[in-house]
Amino acid sequence: QVQLVESGGGLVQAGGSVRLSCLASGRTYSTVVTGWFRQAPGKEREFVAAIGWSRENTYYADSVKGRFTVSRDNAGKTVNLQMNSLKPEDTAVYYCAATSVAGWRPSTNDFKYWGQGTQVTVSS
Repeated sequence: QVQLVESGGGLVQAGGSVRLSCLASGRTYSTVVTGWFRQAPGKEREFVAAIGWSRENTYYADSVKGRFTVSRDNAGKTVNLQMNSLKPEDTAVYYCAATSVAGWRPSTNDFKYWGQGTQVTVSS
């Protein structure tokens, strides 16, 4: 099993920045990528970004490219999401997620491990 615990989030004004962190524990060696999804009220959970064990392998949703950066610390157990130039439409609960599926897709169906979520609210 893999356990994921998010931290960060909160209330920020439009144009501001927020940094989320996800600490992974357990059988992390079994995972292929760790990433972030988000879910806004009344909407489905959607993929945001992910990173492989090779830090050059990063993946982003089109809606966040150029604004969000996903990274992994040297120990590999913490995955961060730096969110800049935030917009009100970025308001959502952000979930850390990990998958062991080699040919994973940016879909909730392919991610087995989930954190509890952290709220990010962007005011206009």
